[in-house]
Amino acid sequence: MTDPVTAVNRRPIRAVAFDLDGTLVDSAADLMHASNALLAELGRPPVDLPAVRSFIGDGAPKLVERVLAASGGVPAPEEEARCLRRFLAIYEADPSAHSALYPGVAETLGRLAEAGLRLGVCTNKPMAATTRLLDDLGIAGRFAAVVGGDSYPTRKPSPEPVLGLLERLGVPPGEAAFVGDNEHDVAASRAAGVALVLMVPYGYARVPLDGLPHDGILGGFADLPGRLSC
Repeated sequence: MTDPVTAVNRRPIRAVAFDLDGTLVDSAADLMHASNALLAELGRPPVDLPAVRSFIGDGAPKLVERVLAASGGVPAPEEEARCLRRFLAIYEADPSAHSALYPGVAETLGRLAEAGLRLGVCTNKPMAATTRLLDDLGIAGRFAAVVGGDSYPTRKPSPEPVLGLLERLGVPPGEAAFVGDNEHDVAASRAAGVALVLMVPYGYARVPLDGLPHDGILGGFADLPGRLSC
């Protein structure tokens, strides 16, 4: 947790960066449907929702690798690459049919925007699916910048996409907050020097949130403005 003196001396927050899957959107069902469509084409058994939830967070290549490993084994690199391309084609065609915003997300984003904060998304999901999902769920217009898992050479937990997003937002890390759901969000935002790192109490974390070096766990998404003092 952040030292109280550090919190008192922190510069005002001017921007908020958000993770997407598990933070703003519960997207696991659509990822499961796309995964199982791929597996059906391969003649493999389907994966269930709890398994897919545990596979999310490292981008599409890792998700597909884990799906393949769980359903019969990872094939040779050329075939694995073909499976990834096919998965993306299936998923990007309709990434929102079974996805939904978490409670309080739409209203809270509106409140933050009205308070004059710059908002952005930093996700490991590919950009094509990200922009389609944000648009389908009606929140694309809330964000001044969005970066995906294919926007930079590295993904979270690297700080590169976080720093890239903040550069696009025109706000230094010392005046920004990051809101996420898992260990990669904490590692990336801490390495980027973000002033305030907050976690949602749901999502797809694979390790206990209490053991991570964040600045607090929200009671719910609607609690965010109070934690930012806006």
